[in-house]
Amino acid sequence: MKSFSVIMAFTTADKKHRRYMTQDKRECKLPKPLYIIYLCYIIYLYIRCYVQKVLHYPRLDTVLRVEAILRKAQGPLSKNEIDRRLKQAIMRPTLNVILSYLEESGKIAFLKEGILWIYRDDASAKLKAKLAAAVPA
Repeated sequence: MKSFSVIMAFTTADKKHRRYMTQDKRECKLPKPLYIIYLCYIIYLYIRCYVQKVLHYPRLDTVLRVEAILRKAQGPLSKNEIDRRLKQAIMRPTLNVILSYLEESGKIAFLKEGILWIYRDDASAKLKAKLAAAVPA
């Protein structure tokens, strides 16, 4: 059987695959069919860990309440603090969907200290006025 060199994605290998490990424990020699199965398993783990299914999409009023809390905050807030300041409790996955939407739209930033509101309403109004004046209708 032809063997291939594989860079290990995890620090430890499965018990049944330890016989294929080399001394430095970063590479292993697996037969071709086992190599393909191992790569499929790594891809499966990646998808399971990093691609989340959205179980519940938030309603508009929930998004607006979270926006209002972040806009009124004086400094960065943690997710727990946002939960505490909401009048109604929401599920954490729903809050994560809201925060990812706000980050993609450029309204918040994730910092080490917490989540910070960065969107400026007056700057966007001035920009829209300049664009309207610059482009003839």
